[in-house]
Amino acid sequence: MPAQAPTGAAVTVEITDDHVKKFREDGFVIVDRIIAPDAADEVAARYESLFAGKFETGLLPDEWNWKSGRDPADRTRQICNAWKSDRLIASVVLDAAVGKACATLGGWDGTRLSQDNVLWKPAGAKALGYHQDSSYELWADPPDWVSCWIALDDTTAEGGTVEYVRGSHRWRRWGMIEQFHAPTNYRKELAEAVADAGVDEPEIVKVVVPRGGGVFHNGWTWHGSGVNHSDRPRRSLVAHCMQAGTRFHPSVTGPIYSRYKRFGDLTMDESFFPVTWRETGARSAFIEPYLAGGTGWAGPLADSGPGAAGAS
Repeated sequence: MPAQAPTGAAVTVEITDDHVKKFREDGFVIVDRIIAPDAADEVAARYESLFAGKFETGLLPDEWNWKSGRDPADRTRQICNAWKSDRLIASVVLDAAVGKACATLGGWDGTRLSQDNVLWKPAGAKALGYHQDSSYELWADPPDWVSCWIALDDTTAEGGTVEYVRGSHRWRRWGMIEQFHAPTNYRKELAEAVADAGVDEPEIVKVVVPRGGGVFHNGWTWHGSGVNHSDRPRRSLVAHCMQAGTRFHPSVTGPIYSRYKRFGDLTMDESFFPVTWRETGARSAFIEPYLAGGTGWAGPLADSGPGAAGAS
């Protein structure tokens, strides 16, 4: 029996000239509403099933970095490219409004999704190290992201919310950090970058927004998050976007995402890196039927195989 299409979580954000100015000056811009609060609740309600390995489409995500019984309970839980596994997640990260917002901020004529992040930081969970996203994107050409980070819970300064260093997108491009999950000092590499940039006092901004709000950030902006000292979880959904014309780098191999590169061809297949918005109005043709439940990874979507919706 075909799986039922999710209600969906329409994106409502509108990017203004002031947003663009702030984004280019600071490397990020905070907005109070990207999706409606009830839509945030609907998305957050999927997280329990996702991390239990119940994937609506029957397809595993590209990265599944926390599993019950295998990993410590005080770690931030992360899944990458859940859009391939769950159409409600897809309805947010593939929304044309997200693509348009990222293109407007990045100065692009079109947007392609690089990957999504499903993030769940339980009460008491440890930090995520400060990093630059685009340092992990060097397999792409150019490796420049604009990311949309959406809070699914009301965030607080003490609740391990994401935090940014104002203007740090103009600093030297760094590299991958030593320890991303649960580092002893989550600002270790940030301190090194601050010294390298000759900055006396970096301005750190903790993002405090209601659920459904969030932030857009440049891929070279330093950011991370501390321990969740609150008694509530901090869940978020992130769409990491790149310009529509991005290609695979001719000589740099990414250990995960270069698996989608065809031999002798640097172009990106839209089945894996969908175009979500163009100035012309065009976007990847499969998106609408996929979200509506009319097509899937094996043709029409159906409940089949371990992990599919409704499977025991």
